[in-house]
Amino acid sequence: MSDTPYMGELTDVVLGQEFLTWLWFRSEAGNGQFRTPEGVTFGLFMEQRISVQGGEGESLETATVSGPMSELREARLGLSTGKKVNRALLRIERDADTWTVSVKAEDFQMNSLKTPVIEKDGEDDDPDAAFLEKIYLIETCLGYIDEVYRQFLTVRLAPADWQEEVKALRNWLAAGD
Repeated sequence: MSDTPYMGELTDVVLGQEFLTWLWFRSEAGNGQFRTPEGVTFGLFMEQRISVQGGEGESLETATVSGPMSELREARLGLSTGKKVNRALLRIERDADTWTVSVKAEDFQMNSLKTPVIEKDGEDDDPDAAFLEKIYLIETCLGYIDEVYRQFLTVRLAPADWQEEVKALRNWLAAGD
């Protein structure tokens, strides 16, 4: 493989970092719009909490950027020096529904998944209805993440497509400087 950023050997950690880095790029380049194979459009955005990491061993460097008004400049600068996203807070939107979830690149661990609020219609509701609705909302969110990961793998595992994607990612980084 190449020693240029974003073209490294495919280990689980690298693949996770490349996925989150690509996801940030794609969410900004495509205005956050993604589509399932069934034609369902949903938004996926990087929220104002991103951590980038680069180097190895004692030279490992991490930069975390967070804040409601942050433009994520420090994180983007880290990307331009070869760092990759190792943790991100994602916001997923479909119609009036919004989910947020924190994802770690190292092991794809998801934390703090917040689903849309479940409305209670009345006291006569089925006691299992709220639980089943919550499970449905969790599965929906995970399905959207699975779909963007599938899209990433389609590009990443095709060498020519990935080289073109890396060029586009570098142009995106240069435009943000």
